[in-house]
Amino acid sequence: MSNLFTRIKETITADFHEILDQKEQKNPIALLNQYLRQSEQETEKVRKLVERQYLLKEEFTREYSHARNLADKRRRQAEIAEQAGETELHGFAAEEAVQYEERCQRLKDSLQKAEQQLDELERKYEEMKHKLKDMNLKRLELMGRENIARAHHRMNQVMDSTTASTKSFARFEEMESYLDRLEHQVNSAYHRNTIDARIAQLEKELKNKETHSIS
Repeated sequence: MSNLFTRIKETITADFHEILDQKEQKNPIALLNQYLRQSEQETEKVRKLVERQYLLKEEFTREYSHARNLADKRRRQAEIAEQAGETELHGFAAEEAVQYEERCQRLKDSLQKAEQQLDELERKYEEMKHKLKDMNLKRLELMGRENIARAHHRMNQVMDSTTASTKSFARFEEMESYLDRLEHQVNSAYHRNTIDARIAQLEKELKNKETHSIS
């Protein structure tokens, strides 16, 4: 029975990886984006843990400070009660001072451990942020390379007249020929209008000369 479950598990795992491979071949950038989103989510989880650990450290610090103050207070009270000959009060204050000292030590150990854990979490969080930034930069680099590859592939399809893109190439040449004809028409109209304007100006100047000569 265990062998059957093992084979089923291996089959499911193989199918899953095959699906991932097909998805990666079809759109690798989309799969990369999905991985990056998951990495961002994990990084955000660690950030929240860092914040929680920081609050925990502050709580331990407050509790330690409070216990330290109470321990010092009870110790002074025990000394005063002893000097005053108040045996019962001295015993009560001294006993509480011991309890608060024990609590201080326990809180001190917990505080040190919380600080060590916070340092470790902060270090891991910074590492994750750097790795996430590097992965995003790598994604941009891969997107740029993919765009160039797609552009070259498309241009090769358009410019290669020996492939199935002959129709596209013919349309490309047709458009180029049309632009040449249009440019010729515009230049001809420009020169014609320029000549007409120049001749008209020369005629006007000749008439002016003739008028001045007669007068």
